[in-house]
Amino acid sequence: MRSAVIYVVAVLVANLTATWFIPLPIFGQVAVGTFVFGFTFTQRDRMHRKGRKFVYRVIALSAFLSAMLSVAGQVPPRIILASVIAIVLAETADTEIYQRLLAQSWWHRVLKSNAVSIPLDSIFFNLVAFLGVFDARFLLSLIVGEIVVKFTVGAVTAIWRSKHEDRPVPDSTSP
Repeated sequence: MRSAVIYVVAVLVANLTATWFIPLPIFGQVAVGTFVFGFTFTQRDRMHRKGRKFVYRVIALSAFLSAMLSVAGQVPPRIILASVIAIVLAETADTEIYQRLLAQSWWHRVLKSNAVSIPLDSIFFNLVAFLGVFDARFLLSLIVGEIVVKFTVGAVTAIWRSKHEDRPVPDSTSP
């Protein structure tokens, strides 16, 4: 359950900080939320112990609470729309890939599912949130920077958690 709480809080904090940019030496700039959102990938992977249905319920809760941030006027609607689209696409892809890899080690499950979900999330979020707001070069640097940062944060989090996670996960075949 702790992983679910961390996941939801990280999604909300990432949305609240999605328009606060900081420079990176090589990639230009990334949103502060990118660093926070990097945790969500590993936290979601940890939730698989409770089964696929549980993972999807937490993803839906995160999308709903994100939408409430916009209703409350805390986050621009374009950020929430981008977040919800990215969550639904990337998190669904990640969940389905992870579920198909349950027989493999923690590292295989995490790395292979993240290899698909992180680029999907970064591309869809930034295109929906910032297309027409920023020029193409800046937008491309955001996407690349986010992919690198999310992979890095996700890998560090996975390394930190790996000694606790590399054990069989119960198979959950229903969504």
